[in-house]
Amino acid sequence: MHPNVVVSTSKAYKFLFTKMRDVKTTSEEFVRYSKRAMRLLAEDALAELPVQNVDISTPCGPFQGVEPISPTTLCAVSIVRSGDCLLEAVREVEPACRVGKILIQRDESHPEKLPKLFYSKLPPAVESMHILLCDPMLATGGSAVTALNVLIKDYGVDPKKIVFANMICVPEGFKRLGKEFPDVKIVTACIDEGLNEEKFIVPGLGDYGDRFFNTS
Repeated sequence: MHPNVVVSTSKAYKFLFTKMRDVKTTSEEFVRYSKRAMRLLAEDALAELPVQNVDISTPCGPFQGVEPISPTTLCAVSIVRSGDCLLEAVREVEPACRVGKILIQRDESHPEKLPKLFYSKLPPAVESMHILLCDPMLATGGSAVTALNVLIKDYGVDPKKIVFANMICVPEGFKRLGKEFPDVKIVTACIDEGLNEEKFIVPGLGDYGDRFFNTS
């Protein structure tokens, strides 16, 4: 396993993913259950960012806790389109974060489903920020590698300051990221069996974006 893989844990995931995976689940239901699951993942992904110790007072006495980095030094970046679902879950938790977009599409006609970069837009001085990269599915790792290359090579982001959040991943994907970007931390809710011959996650849940945006 990628040494920097963190598996988000919650008893709620078992039920939520049962509904999300079920072929009989409607788009409306998928949105309802996936939003609940993504909110859980967003909290755990944000918790992997740096914190500092703080001393506060409760109504009954002193307490030492932590507080996160300033949201103005955090940029949540979505891999469009399905990454937008997870991005909004992050923004519900931390609405003051900066936002970036990277548009990558898989060539479904190619046997390896190779990714193609179409567009990227990130805020000024993003190279000094912590990045939460959002994409619900990590399959071959092609789109993630392309997005990480954009962040690191084109925008100068330190890979140690990147957390990649996804709902479902497979060994093929996180092993590739571990080889090419060993300093990037991955936070996921599920590790599935692997990829089929068409490079889709098994058992998976189908196309996340199509089911969320009702474009199946």
